[in-house]
Amino acid sequence: MKTLILVFIGGGTGSIARYLLGKFINDPSSGIPYGTFAANIIGSLLIGLILGWALKNNTLNSNTTLLLATGFCGGFTTFSTFAYENHVLLKSGDFMTFALYAIASFALGILAVFGGMELAKSF
Repeated sequence: MKTLILVFIGGGTGSIARYLLGKFINDPSSGIPYGTFAANIIGSLLIGLILGWALKNNTLNSNTTLLLATGFCGGFTTFSTFAYENHVLLKSGDFMTFALYAIASFALGILAVFGGMELAKSF
């Protein structure tokens, strides 16, 4: 039960952070979902840092990892919103933005995880 509460608290906090990020950096007039993009890249970097730190130092217990990686990063990043925004871009015929957004999100997200893991090694 304790693990579920930790994931719940982390996930709620991450979701609030994602909402606030999107509220402040999204520009509805451009149609480009900067908030989701930023949340997914930042969240990928964070999970790389958290799990890289946990692997390197053995200092994060499983509860802390659940709170931060599974909970916060899981709530902060969002695949469902990413998928929906790509759907909207495709339906509107904005194929160039769709392609750039989708490819950049995947590529930079994966690079951010690797970068976070490498950064954690230097701490």
